[in-house]
Amino acid sequence: MSDAVVIIPTYNEIENIANIIDAVMALPEGFDILVIDDDSPDGTQDAVRKKIEEYHGRVHLECRSGKLGLGTAYIHGFRWALEHGYDYMIEMDADFSHNPNDLPKLYGECKSQRADMAIGSRYISGVNVVNWPMGRVLMSYFASVYVRLITGMKLRDATAGFVCYHRRVLEAIDLDKIKFKGYAFQIEMKFKTHCKKFKIVEVPIVFVNRQLGTSKMNSSIFGEAVFGVIDLKLGSIFNPKNYR
Repeated sequence: MSDAVVIIPTYNEIENIANIIDAVMALPEGFDILVIDDDSPDGTQDAVRKKIEEYHGRVHLECRSGKLGLGTAYIHGFRWALEHGYDYMIEMDADFSHNPNDLPKLYGECKSQRADMAIGSRYISGVNVVNWPMGRVLMSYFASVYVRLITGMKLRDATAGFVCYHRRVLEAIDLDKIKFKGYAFQIEMKFKTHCKKFKIVEVPIVFVNRQLGTSKMNSSIFGEAVFGVIDLKLGSIFNPKNYR
């Protein structure tokens, strides 16, 4: 068994899931994969089961009964990974917006003890986003500026979803008290890691917009992030024991 597992939430990713699994399996580091599928009707689970047979013992599937949100999928994956003895857990999208070839860089930062959390950052060395409409680039970039201003974190890409955790971070955070299900989940996890004084490192990556399948971003997810940041900051002031 590997000491690191790549956690991939899916909902209707039949166009991508087999290829992303193959790409991760081809890396020399020998990462395991856990797919968390929210009852996709398009055959995603069947595609994963074929890969489970192909890569015996390295690919795993957890099926949930409905579309329950990105944050709860990762919480499910974190719990599974902790129970199964992994030391490093890596969040990654199924759609190749995160390049699997960047996985060793994130893993290496945590493995070497240079970081407790390593973030694949789109904005640490400029704006490294490909094939996004300019409006979405600006929205994402200034969302991270907004998060820095409100929270005091110095991260350039607080909304990033390509993240490696050392298990000690996830053991220190009370996963039962994570509030948010959408992209605010990513901010909340980074903020609580920051509040607990763990070392966070940003690693430059190039983010490429998906070529196949449909984006899951919508206005309600974005709204949760905008107001959620204020809620997190106020919570850390008035209820600090939940953040330290």
